[in-house]
Amino acid sequence: MTVAASPRRGRGSVVALLLLPVLLLACRAAGFNTDFEEDKSPKLPRCDNPFQKVKLVYWVDGEQMSALIGMTARFGGMVPDTEAAAERLPAVVPSSKTGCHKSPQIAGNIAVTERGECTYLEKANAAASSGAKALIMANDIDDMGKMVCSKNDTALDFKIPVVIVSRSSGLKIFEAMDGAKKVEMQLYSPNKAPFDGAIPFLWLMAVSTTACAAVWTAVVVGEEVKKPPPEGEGDQEAAAAAVEDPEIVELQPETAFVFIIVSSCVLLFLFFFNSIWSAWLMVGLFCLGGLQGLHYLASTLIVRVCKKCGDTKIKLPAVGNVTAVTLVVLPIALFIVVMWATHQSSPFAWVGQNLMGIGMMILVLQIVQMPNIKVASALLISAFLYDIFWVFISPFIFKKSVMITVAKGTEDGPSLPMVLKMPKEFDVWNGYDMIGFGDILFPGLLVAFSFRYDRSHGKGVANGYFPYVMIGYAFGLSFTYVGLYLMKSGQPALLYLVPCTLGTIAALGAQRGELSQLWNAKS
Repeated sequence: MTVAASPRRGRGSVVALLLLPVLLLACRAAGFNTDFEEDKSPKLPRCDNPFQKVKLVYWVDGEQMSALIGMTARFGGMVPDTEAAAERLPAVVPSSKTGCHKSPQIAGNIAVTERGECTYLEKANAAASSGAKALIMANDIDDMGKMVCSKNDTALDFKIPVVIVSRSSGLKIFEAMDGAKKVEMQLYSPNKAPFDGAIPFLWLMAVSTTACAAVWTAVVVGEEVKKPPPEGEGDQEAAAAAVEDPEIVELQPETAFVFIIVSSCVLLFLFFFNSIWSAWLMVGLFCLGGLQGLHYLASTLIVRVCKKCGDTKIKLPAVGNVTAVTLVVLPIALFIVVMWATHQSSPFAWVGQNLMGIGMMILVLQIVQMPNIKVASALLISAFLYDIFWVFISPFIFKKSVMITVAKGTEDGPSLPMVLKMPKEFDVWNGYDMIGFGDILFPGLLVAFSFRYDRSHGKGVANGYFPYVMIGYAFGLSFTYVGLYLMKSGQPALLYLVPCTLGTIAALGAQRGELSQLWNAKS
């Protein structure tokens, strides 16, 4: 069998670049809880409203702007659940921006105030006694705090809705009101759709990417099958060295501990210094990795169709010999990356992000390999514990889930792009369903190992491991979304994926009497 020329040559120099953005922050919770936890906030007589997630639609001089999200208080009135029932009213800032005193100009309007100087209830009473129809309060942090009552609070008889928004959302409202512009608002709380139509597409994308990355080298690049090294005692090590590909990064058990330590340090750094510049740093790293991934995917596909294209080279000043494929593909890939980076807020930016992410993950899974399930066990179990700790246990230490807080990013900056995402077309709240790259990469390493093991040992569909590990991955991802639906909160996907993939190959190997071979296999 002839090996086709491949753009895969010389990729080892990008390993460090790819591993930084992908492996350090790639594990994350699948989905985020957009509802509010009723059981953790106190209820008192006349202060026992359920928290409502509020859609705040506003117009500036008649032009509709992007809707903002707020949350109602335990006290006051409730907002309607349909847009038709919501009244469109002018928004007015009281005479005092903090809204602690009566202000006649807000009568019949929606009052917009800042947090500070007085309590929630004092602001609400001042707005209600001034004749306001509703009160919008801008928080002093990029979060929506829960507005509750204490046992000593009185004067809870007003009926106007009181809604709090984050600091970033509040700044958008105040900026819109500057310059004597006319701002109108509409508040309502639509019911969430019972079916999320984006999840099946996201599931299919993740499963397809994992399977494609596993078979890419064999099917697209077209490399020869590597036979397992001889079993002889004296020459086994030399034989293994003879077949080793110097461009491949082979993971070792100690990699697991390095991953835990470094990833945790980076995660904590981004948690405590969650700023725009740190988010843009990750965006920059993602763009570099995405550029490399897009170039690799397109180049290997072209060379597969036209083998001679990979051999045609052009000499450029100060650069040297460059393949004609690279000269054609690289500018196109760079255009996609630049367009995505400069239009991240576009409704279609998710398409570019997914293309870049899929390309980067397929490339990483060609470079980084597991030699056996001993290494797989160390890495996947470590990632499994890492995911659970930073999603579920970290709130008891840091008051918030570190993983979810970092993954959400800041409202006035870019979100971390280390995810595949699909828009929720059937959800009135819009938003996206997401799955982290780590939830594809880490199980994907094991899936790719099972495929290589089957090929090198002449195994087919019936007696191989690859089909069963892929089925395990598909079921594990399905269980993740079932857990997300039942628990109504973000789920660490590796909680389900690791048992369904690592457990499948280990159980199958034990049943076939091949567990020892899988444990000590050599790529």
